[in-house]
Amino acid sequence: MSMNRRNFLQMSAATAAAAVQTELQAGVSAAFPVIDCHTHFYDPGRPQGVPWPGRDSSLYRTVLPADLRRLPQHLPVTGTIVVEASSWLEDNDWLLELAQRDPFIVGVVGNLNPESTDFGLQVRRLSANPLFRGIRISAQQVGVLLEQGRSGVLGVLSDHDLALDVNGGPETPELLSRLAKLQPQLRVVLNHLGNPAITRDLPPAAWASGIRAAAAGGNVFCKVSALVEGAARDGGRAPEQLDFYRPYLDVVWDAFSDRRVIYGSNWPVCEHAADYRVLQKLVADYATERGPDVQQEFFAGNSKAVWKWADRKPAASDKL
Repeated sequence: MSMNRRNFLQMSAATAAAAVQTELQAGVSAAFPVIDCHTHFYDPGRPQGVPWPGRDSSLYRTVLPADLRRLPQHLPVTGTIVVEASSWLEDNDWLLELAQRDPFIVGVVGNLNPESTDFGLQVRRLSANPLFRGIRISAQQVGVLLEQGRSGVLGVLSDHDLALDVNGGPETPELLSRLAKLQPQLRVVLNHLGNPAITRDLPPAAWASGIRAAAAGGNVFCKVSALVEGAARDGGRAPEQLDFYRPYLDVVWDAFSDRRVIYGSNWPVCEHAADYRVLQKLVADYATERGPDVQQEFFAGNSKAVWKWADRKPAASDKL
């Protein structure tokens, strides 16, 4: 039976996607890096302790890269970009020292206050370390800068080829759409999809509209992190069926395209909602449906375009 070129290509793509899906389900290594672009590491056992998490939290324990590597995983993580949740300036240096000792960390997103008088000085100081790849601020801080007409202070980040992560509620995407227009040279990353509540209802219209507005700025990316937390706000466990999340993922992917969505787990915060393997499989399955090239960009390529992390030699030991 003859087969035209279009049918042949469709069958080839389907076969390739099925092969990748089989590989993912088997939990074996893929032929590309898998970078978790949103983790938190900290050590309450330090003499000064930690400002976050609180002592009454289940997260209050030492959390280091070796702990992540030991987790059961759907697709083995080969590296991570750690995000500093501590507001203490010196903890940026603590993370950089941790990263220097453990090549599993390919980049650090620090925590600096853009309203601080020494903001530019600290950006310049920390950026001297090639592992320092950007900072994260809150949507509230972005709002203040926009209201005051001071978004230009963030230009020091692009001057040093650094990215800006922003975390906030469902209003965050719309704020980033405005920031992107004012700072088109700055690579901006929406964290946690903008933290919508993920339910069986259709995605909120205002959030979806904000996502599309943010994506209209070609310099804005979206981190598909905290997905399961958005579905577990009643304190229970998050659903494990991809179809539950699909309407929200469709909004994000259709807006940002395959080149501007990025994998992140928000571990260990996510563990109250779902096991690491579960949350990873949800997004891996979704990306795989869109094609083998898509999952490669989602798990590695897109993040390299944002943070410009460099490959590092694997750690010889899990001991830090």
